[in-house]
Amino acid sequence: MSASLQLRASSPAELGAAFTRLISRSLMVDGQPPFNDQALVDAASGARRLIVAEHGDVIAGAVLVGEGEFEFVVDPEFRRNGLGTILLDRILDGAEPGIAGWAHGDHPASRILAERTGFEPIRTLYQLRMPVPAFSSTDSGNEGAGSGNEGIVVEAFRPGIDDDAWVELNARVFADHPEQGSITVDDLHARMAEPWFDAGDFLIARQADRVVAYNWLKIEGAEEPGEIYVVGVDSDYAGRGLGRMLMQRAFDRLRERGISTAALYVDADNVGAVHLYRSLGFTDHTVDVQYRRPVAE
Repeated sequence: MSASLQLRASSPAELGAAFTRLISRSLMVDGQPPFNDQALVDAASGARRLIVAEHGDVIAGAVLVGEGEFEFVVDPEFRRNGLGTILLDRILDGAEPGIAGWAHGDHPASRILAERTGFEPIRTLYQLRMPVPAFSSTDSGNEGAGSGNEGIVVEAFRPGIDDDAWVELNARVFADHPEQGSITVDDLHARMAEPWFDAGDFLIARQADRVVAYNWLKIEGAEEPGEIYVVGVDSDYAGRGLGRMLMQRAFDRLRERGISTAALYVDADNVGAVHLYRSLGFTDHTVDVQYRRPVAE
């Protein structure tokens, strides 16, 4: 394998359909994508490096590295041949101390490779799923639920109008989150340019002209689960039931779009959010684990 394997830097745009095919083949086998959305946005902009392993004319594997972390995938046809170790060695060659790596799905092979190379688990991300409820449990009005929510309405995101306000609120809500809290207006626009984006799936709660909460859905097709992409509530409005109300509105929207399954990702240590989602009926589907090799003192 290694004698006929070539590693080189590339970009998603250069690889085109070949890169998309690698992701799709891995998704089909593993049940989830090998790269998170922010990593793909960064790769497209050049903020993260993309390294591909080519076996003849075929992409056998790929690495995304940058922002202090890495993700890599091996095409299912080329697994169990040592390619994962080769790619990890390439990642670690010259990488900054303390670089972290994601194992999406936390498959046994990933755990074995992490243990063999001295990586330890530092973060756990749940993927939860549930059937979309058949009927709405919200009232017929558009006002927010809970005490003190008078005048709050839920409407679709307005491209070109809500951009800055949403980015500012998202940064405050996720100030301690390593990926979500760092999203810029350019990152938002990159997502808005994706085929799956629909402003009607981006639910914004407002009081007067102030954006106070949101629930963004990612719907890629009627046969795919509808993802609760990101939910946020302004800290000034916390504890008023806005998060639960927006989840119910999200179910309404998914039902309108013909989606039968809802999915979301949540950090295991976000106890409040995990409790909310489980109380709504979400259950475990898969687990992502982030690993880091301790830095020698």
